[in-house]
Amino acid sequence: MADAVYLLDPETSDIVWCNRAAYAMLGLSEEEVLHHSVLSLQKDVIGLPQWEDIRRVIEGGDAYTFVGRHRRYDGGEVAVEVVTTHFESGKHTFFLSVARDIGKRMALEKELQTREHSVWFALNEATDGIWEWEINSEKVFFSPQLKKMLGYGPEEMHPHLKTWAENIHPDDKVRVLEILSEHLKGIRGDYRAEYRLRNRNGHYIWVQDRGKVCNRSETGAPTHVVGMVQNITEYKQLQSQLEELAANDVLTGLPNRREGEEQMRHQLAFALRTTMPFCIAVIDFDFFKKINDLHGHQKGDEILAFGAQLMRSHIRTSDYIYRWGGEEFVAIFPASDSEQALTAMEHLHGAFRTTEWERLGVGPVTLSAGVACFPADGSDFPMLLKAADTALYKAKSEGRNRTVLAGEI
Repeated sequence: MADAVYLLDPETSDIVWCNRAAYAMLGLSEEEVLHHSVLSLQKDVIGLPQWEDIRRVIEGGDAYTFVGRHRRYDGGEVAVEVVTTHFESGKHTFFLSVARDIGKRMALEKELQTREHSVWFALNEATDGIWEWEINSEKVFFSPQLKKMLGYGPEEMHPHLKTWAENIHPDDKVRVLEILSEHLKGIRGDYRAEYRLRNRNGHYIWVQDRGKVCNRSETGAPTHVVGMVQNITEYKQLQSQLEELAANDVLTGLPNRREGEEQMRHQLAFALRTTMPFCIAVIDFDFFKKINDLHGHQKGDEILAFGAQLMRSHIRTSDYIYRWGGEEFVAIFPASDSEQALTAMEHLHGAFRTTEWERLGVGPVTLSAGVACFPADGSDFPMLLKAADTALYKAKSEGRNRTVLAGEI
């Protein structure tokens, strides 16, 4: 056997027999080991009184495991794990001990403990927070970094599930708790969620939260979950800015054509389901080319941007306006009939009429528009747009600075 084996007399603690591995492990000969007390080998069992205590434990059980150190001939020591059993032979009781050298294992465990500490430190520093949830008691460990991220001191934040759950944004809470529940039930392989979490100042920050069950009971029920939290507020802000850039016209700040047409389809679908009235207007700045020719394209862009914001500020909050291209725009009037759409356009004409354009370095700027309504002028987006564009052409041909209804052509 690779492990050391000893046959002991429990009365005297003497070694009656041993195998080759036993004395080789100690750097001794067989004669130097046999008939000596096992206490002479052990560095952790001192004197017969302690041996008597151990003897009674061995005789009272099936197997006794002891971790200690054996002395070597050269003065060194061997870390051993000794498993001892007892048996009867004739009228005598004997102990059979199997000693395994665990020096390498202990060195590896020590290294792993050191590495675990390093890994824990690295994880704690690399993330914005680590947490551990004891499900049965609902206790939650919040790492110092997590507390710091939320603006709390090291001794603050009550270690309870409610401390976390009650600070999730109301609009996110149901979704987040459902994702966590699905993971605990085994529906999801892990727990992953992005949501808003309230900090100490009452402000919400965006976090990315990831976790996984790390321990289960004998029946397989989850008992502990560990996870990491990352502050992604800056990323979310950048994402929002990029989405806004993708959806908005850079020059005017209004929604661009792609975004506007998507909104148009939504409104039209709603009108089809509910049979609610719905109108659109194609709007054009009159004689805009003259502004570019007389004052340059930079001034033209300035007027275009100003006029776009002027229109946005003079339509109802329920209405919608986007840049179609060049100096043309499209306004959407949900739940409006032709009369209401004309009234809305009159507000825009009035706003342009009362604006002091001379202060911007140009003459008066006016609008021409064509209005088309669902369902009278079309049942889909292309039909409505074509009808409104035709009405716009009619408005221009009649002298501009006016709105024409497609249904009156």
